[in-house]
Amino acid sequence: MTETDKRDYSETLNLPQTEFPMRAGLPKKEPEILARWEKLEIYKKLREQGKERDKFVLHDGPPYANGNIHIGHALNKTLKDIVTRSMQMMGYESNYVPGWDCHGLPIEWKIEEQYRAKGKNKDEVPIVEFRQECREFAEHWIGVQREEFKRLGIEGDWDNPYLTMRFESEAIIASELMKFAMSGQLYRGSKPVMWSVVEKTALAEAEIEYQDYKSDMIWVKFPVTSAGGSDDTAVEQLLDASVVIWTTTPWTIPGNRAISYSSRIGYSLFGVTQDDLPEENWVQKGDLLLLADALAEEVFKNARISDFTRVREVSADELATLTCAHPLADLDLGGYAFDVPLLDGDHVTDDAGTGFVHTAPGHGTDDFEIWMEKRAELETRGIDTAIPFTVADDGFYTRDAPGFEGCEVITHKGEKGKANKAVIEKLKESGNLIGLGRLTHSYPHSWRSKKPVIFRNTPQWFVYMDKQLGGETDTLRTRALNAIDETRFVPGSGQNRLRSMIENRPDWVLSRQRAWGVPITVFIHKDNNQILKDEAVNKRIFDAFAAEGADAWYVDGAKERFLGNDYAADDWDMVTDILDVWFDSGSTHAFVLEQRDDLAPKRKGDGGKDYVLYLEGSDQHRGWFHSSLLESCGTRGHAPYDAVLTHGFTMAEDGRKMSKSLGNQVFPQDVIKQYGADILRLWVASTDYWEDQRLGQEIIKTNVDSYRKLRNTLRWMLGSLAHATGEDVALEDMPELERLMLHRLTELDAMVREAYWEFDYKRIFHQLFTFMTVELSAFYFDIRKDALYCDAASSQRRKASLYVIDKLFNCLVTWLAPMLPFTMDETWTSRYGEDTSVHLEQFPQVPGTWKDEALAAKWAKIRTVRRVITGALEVERREKRIGSSLEAHPVVHVTDPELMAALEGKDMADIAITSQLTLTSDPAPDGAFTLDDTKGVAVVPGLAEGTKCARSWKILPEVGSDPDYPDVTLRDAGALREWDAAHASA
Repeated sequence: MTETDKRDYSETLNLPQTEFPMRAGLPKKEPEILARWEKLEIYKKLREQGKERDKFVLHDGPPYANGNIHIGHALNKTLKDIVTRSMQMMGYESNYVPGWDCHGLPIEWKIEEQYRAKGKNKDEVPIVEFRQECREFAEHWIGVQREEFKRLGIEGDWDNPYLTMRFESEAIIASELMKFAMSGQLYRGSKPVMWSVVEKTALAEAEIEYQDYKSDMIWVKFPVTSAGGSDDTAVEQLLDASVVIWTTTPWTIPGNRAISYSSRIGYSLFGVTQDDLPEENWVQKGDLLLLADALAEEVFKNARISDFTRVREVSADELATLTCAHPLADLDLGGYAFDVPLLDGDHVTDDAGTGFVHTAPGHGTDDFEIWMEKRAELETRGIDTAIPFTVADDGFYTRDAPGFEGCEVITHKGEKGKANKAVIEKLKESGNLIGLGRLTHSYPHSWRSKKPVIFRNTPQWFVYMDKQLGGETDTLRTRALNAIDETRFVPGSGQNRLRSMIENRPDWVLSRQRAWGVPITVFIHKDNNQILKDEAVNKRIFDAFAAEGADAWYVDGAKERFLGNDYAADDWDMVTDILDVWFDSGSTHAFVLEQRDDLAPKRKGDGGKDYVLYLEGSDQHRGWFHSSLLESCGTRGHAPYDAVLTHGFTMAEDGRKMSKSLGNQVFPQDVIKQYGADILRLWVASTDYWEDQRLGQEIIKTNVDSYRKLRNTLRWMLGSLAHATGEDVALEDMPELERLMLHRLTELDAMVREAYWEFDYKRIFHQLFTFMTVELSAFYFDIRKDALYCDAASSQRRKASLYVIDKLFNCLVTWLAPMLPFTMDETWTSRYGEDTSVHLEQFPQVPGTWKDEALAAKWAKIRTVRRVITGALEVERREKRIGSSLEAHPVVHVTDPELMAALEGKDMADIAITSQLTLTSDPAPDGAFTLDDTKGVAVVPGLAEGTKCARSWKILPEVGSDPDYPDVTLRDAGALREWDAAHASA
């Protein structure tokens, strides 16, 4: 046969054939896939599939309807989609119903900004009109966010989301509030709460973030006015002394009513002995100061005193007898001529300050609690225990701060007012200031306005945490703690975090002094301040809200309408505060899970097996997880969820927080536009989302590279399966290599199902990625390409390989579908047609008969030997002694008997992808190739002898043995004979 007569064998090869493109083009392709899902009514079909199944309910924590989605939204919603898709494919009915938080300050704040820009006064606009503008603002952003979430590939009931501002929702939120009122858990009290002067409302802990803040710090004397004890000299000394306090909030001094100390701390009386003090120094020789022993030196340093002496120890019993004067009492201000008692408090330490804590019960939680704890005792001593309202809601001092009325603590812009300076000047004038400085420390700020807040005593609505509801130990706190013990937390650290918050939290503050929200729908009797408890009134409120929304509370005649004929409207006050939005979202279980037939779970107590999961960021331990737990425990006695799953926050690539000023933000819209949503989803699935994650351009590029490898593997499988006939092959008729792959599917199936249940997506992705790129592409497929391309159609080896690739394809595409829904659906339809969808499939049932541990152990040894061979061939390629591994004929020395036994009967040339290979148990000569971590295997490279096959490119002496096909191997000649016979008749 001459060169010109040589036959082109390419048409006889079973090369991969597929229209599945190598380049994904996701930004263009994904919207087309979304449109196809809508046309196929995928959501509707999923619900029909799940009708008789147990439910796995992922209850969506409502994002706020305010602005475009950010990377945190993308992470959160993608995780939720992976949950519901995977649970649906594992046999549950897992419906996703999105929701939105619509009320609250951020929206109200935006409308106010619009008003200010137009020179419009909010207070001059009818409240119902203002609320309507807030509603329209929320509706706009719900529409924007809905489309952005759908673009991420999130499958759910987008046509029927839940909204906290829907009339039915507002009615049920009000109804839940009225349950607390009817059970006696709701009360109106006066407590110091975190107050935003800028936003003119109380804030919950969940609405606070801590930022560095520079404060004035002062050391102040409280002159002792009375002391007890049997030793007249000791009493005389104390009456000449002053108790010293330290504070970083000088503006709270007008609200001081006591000094706290600790009986666990050592205290002494110290005297100033320094002679050469300037007259203007605030502390002079002979002054006697009461201080904690551990802090005295630091206090004197700040008072510019170097010489002092410890006069004597002062016992806790002596401290308990002391009464002091207010440091402003001697000034002509009026209102400060009252006794300041000393109170023993557990919150006092000697870590910083003076060991004595300035106690203003209207300006701090610890201050308030010790004041209330000692209230009865103080009243027996004739001390007025009323808590003053020293600061108004606008940040100005009231008349309860004599001498300072009208002075600002915080301005309406959130800047420091003149109150600190005014108080400090008066303390100087009184002679009771002994030290002054500045301190940068962590201080609470509103997370919305980013401005500092103050602790301010205001009338608010609370829910008791420790009131007995049933038995002696049945309180809201104990119910919540018991519910936490019964809840699954992923990761487990979330349980301790939520538990510590519940254990230590004060009573739940529900009220806000704003306009856009669900009102606190209670009436207070004007004479006795009692809450009206009447189910008929409650029903009228509920019915009105369900028909007209919460605006019904604000229309003319609302009071008379709700009270009806049984009560005189003039006897009752109608509450004007609104509910904190955390109560809204905390009530969602009541108007979503309990009201929607497609979500309502059968609780375990009712014999149901349904499961309810809440999934949000770790900050929601103090937010939605927290408020939902308290709301449900207070009204139903149990948590609204079976499990709580939390994720961390997304940081920039260098580990810093993403911020506009640093220019390191990553916007999901940008990633989708450039790369596609599946790239973003791949990052979510592969990252350790339980902790804080990082994202930036380099990380995105790494994910793009991983995606390409996966896509190419899938593309090759599709191309090979184009030749599949669907013929079954019995397990016993398969080569060991095919049975090994089926065994690996049993292992992966167990891992995938377990990890999806544990929400460990990174484990699934990384194991499947490694399997596809290392075990399939670089091992199994690499070995079997020769058989798939060149074996005859009747080859049992080729049929077995196609059968296994079919099983691999179905498993891998379905397992990856929850994570990469666009790509896996595109892959699936490329094989099964446009009228199908992988998302309507279940994870395949992998037969247990495929499991073969002994075979896997045997092939682990074979692969160990193969690794040494491929290592040797890589050196030969690098040194350009061979081009392809088919040019090689290595001699493999295996002196390890166990390894040699595993190789018995194996075609190692086929497994190592060489044309020829010689196995020997003889010791290897010097210079043979070895790997340090593999003993008993050495390789001597050599060149294959014979002629190169024109069809399979193997180099063998047998080429030319078949006279009909003189330029191919005997295997290829047989395949060609079969191919020619089949095509001759055609």
